[in-house]
Amino acid sequence: MRWFTPVHEVDFCGHATLATAHVLAAEHNVPGDMAFATRVGELRVSQREGAYQLDLPCFPPQPLGGELTLALQEIFPLRPVSSFRNFENLFVELADESSVRSFVPDLLRIGTLHPLGLVITAPGRAHDFVSRYFVPGAGIPEDPVTGSTHATLVPYWAEKLGKTHLSAFQCSQRGGHLLCDLAGDRVLIEGRAKTFMKAEIYLPE
Repeated sequence: MRWFTPVHEVDFCGHATLATAHVLAAEHNVPGDMAFATRVGELRVSQREGAYQLDLPCFPPQPLGGELTLALQEIFPLRPVSSFRNFENLFVELADESSVRSFVPDLLRIGTLHPLGLVITAPGRAHDFVSRYFVPGAGIPEDPVTGSTHATLVPYWAEKLGKTHLSAFQCSQRGGHLLCDLAGDRVLIEGRAKTFMKAEIYLPE
């Protein structure tokens, strides 16, 4: 499996993996569990009574370098709780859920972080943690719900909260609830999917 944003190819995408599994199951009657070969290794999807469970590799948070720390200071004048990274994104923990929900992104400045995207996160009120994801350099101002970022958010919050079963909410305009488990070197994410569009694309000859 390969994934493409409006601008370029990406190494890791969880929600498109879920969508692919849903299309195979709902439209082509593919039964049971599925496995997809990708740039980040094997991604697995299990069918679970109207829902799907994604089995993703775990990418624990890594420390930032000095140059990236300075770049984030321009985006967050008030010092965040913490900041870290993985191979494709920067992560910033803010003080609380309200700070995440009310954050107004400077997309031009965030775009200068490209090829890295930016994730903001905080402890949640009704959920263990919340997040938002901005990657304007890839042609995506804000992603509605992102599976791949939780491959790093889940081990981060699991360590902070002392638990491996986590309820997460991505507070985009559309929003999305994710049930997550840290299982050794894998992150399990359960969610639902519905078919909302069928289309045909005609390529020039």
